[in-house]
Amino acid sequence: MKLFQQTRRVFLLLSILLISAISTTALQAQDFSRTRPDRLGFDRERLAQLDTVLQSYVDNEQIAGSVALILRDGRIAYSSAKGMQDREANIAMQENSMFRIASQTKAIISTGIMILHERGDLQISDPLSKFFPAWANAKVAEANDSGSYDLVDLIRPINLRDLLTHTSGIGYGGFAGTGPANQAWVDAGITGWYLAGRTDGIQATVRKMATLPQQAQPGEQWIYGYNLDILGAVIEVASGKTLDIFLDEEIFTPLGMNDTHFFPPEEYASRLTKVYRGKQGGGIEPAPAVGSMQGQGEYLSGPRNTFSGGAGLLSTADNYARFLQMTLNGGELNGVRILGPKTVELMTTDHLRQIPFNPGTGMGLGVSVLKDVGARGTMGSVGEYGWGGAYHSTYWVDPVENLVVVYLTQILSPNPGLDDFSKLRAGLYSAIVE
Repeated sequence: MKLFQQTRRVFLLLSILLISAISTTALQAQDFSRTRPDRLGFDRERLAQLDTVLQSYVDNEQIAGSVALILRDGRIAYSSAKGMQDREANIAMQENSMFRIASQTKAIISTGIMILHERGDLQISDPLSKFFPAWANAKVAEANDSGSYDLVDLIRPINLRDLLTHTSGIGYGGFAGTGPANQAWVDAGITGWYLAGRTDGIQATVRKMATLPQQAQPGEQWIYGYNLDILGAVIEVASGKTLDIFLDEEIFTPLGMNDTHFFPPEEYASRLTKVYRGKQGGGIEPAPAVGSMQGQGEYLSGPRNTFSGGAGLLSTADNYARFLQMTLNGGELNGVRILGPKTVELMTTDHLRQIPFNPGTGMGLGVSVLKDVGARGTMGSVGEYGWGGAYHSTYWVDPVENLVVVYLTQILSPNPGLDDFSKLRAGLYSAIVE
């Protein structure tokens, strides 16, 4: 009898452990739950007005379509897919349509750097030359009176925090007004933010960048450029893994971001949203089918071996919201910890000090940070952080209101009169009643 009771207790204990393991796995894999907006502190009618507002941009042929996802308290308060994923093929936009998220990639790369920072594989105070020695000899172009420029030494080494905050002095080559040595970047074949079609790989590209004249001295100006592409290459050197593998192992798989890739698997190709551009006189048309930043890009049929940490990822609204909710939770989602809370705090704190930037806004590590609502002039909360992408996408996280907002569409700039970002923000915040 005693043996039977002991056996029974062991069986019950094993059963409890098995049920617990199954429950934990289910929890980690769960989707965000859809919840009535009024139960999350929204006025349902006010929030529902976003449907009409977002649909109007499709009806007015300002965009082909969009996906919007709003979370509060980790639950879905609003989700919509408007318009078409591909107008010419008559494919409707779906909530799981895949988008080129461009510079929204930057926050994910910054997270990868901070994972390695926490482990001691690198420090954000490390010089870039520790990983790519050629950068120790980088030069800065200074305009001279003859209409050309002189090359001068760096006043100090570029460090990883400079890159995380876009204060390294490294711009985007090939754009007009990006310094006196702009043509040198054009001649070297490194221009614009689109690197996904390159055949030489990100590390070779970063080594080549070190030989070109830089736009400014480190720590003196905020200059948007190849900083996060360079940090993607740093991740490869510091981890010993290609960037795609590192991100998949450390971020995408743990968070259930199965639809996030630099280049989509063949079976996902039909979900990739087409890129559009504005037409002169109004309306939109497909962007050219060429491998450039003003076309559809070489995400499906290109060389697929340069992983652009500054602008290369494809993702969905759900996947990107998972990543953002992790940061809002202090580095954890569904029992999976990616970063420590103090690391997230460091990332979402302004690091610019006295360096000029946008009104009311500072720069954290890979994200902008709202410091003064009145100075910016749009609704939000102090401490809000976010960014956007070149294909007209945006996101932000509001820790005060416990909000995650992801808005994705695919239209190239410039887009005169396209004010959907501000109307999305106004409609959302005006619907918060508690």
